[in-house]
Amino acid sequence: MYTVKGKNYPCCTSVTMGIIGGKWKTVILFYLIEGPLRYNEIKKRMNTVTERTLSLQLKQLEEDGVVNRTVYTTKPPLKVEYSLTEFGKTLIPVLQSIAEWGDFVVANHSDTAT
Repeated sequence: MYTVKGKNYPCCTSVTMGIIGGKWKTVILFYLIEGPLRYNEIKKRMNTVTERTLSLQLKQLEEDGVVNRTVYTTKPPLKVEYSLTEFGKTLIPVLQSIAEWGDFVVANHSDTAT
């Protein structure tokens, strides 16, 4: 049994999935590999996610220390950017592997492969 930030996990894989699991977290993190993005930039790339879900996922990633939320208040309008933390950057090889495997699946096992 593993305990991370007060949560118990049965194995190392469940620790990873506890942080990046779900439908949208890996997608958000994958887009943030390129660099900081504003909320609306993330939303445009993920046009099928609801605003509530995106906000909740970003908040959870921030609470887990994977994503940094920076608020710029020097001039209106308020600007908020999201970026990977140093801890979050350690996920880049994992995210790239997940994306490569997804490309493999689409190319070799999809009915709609292009």
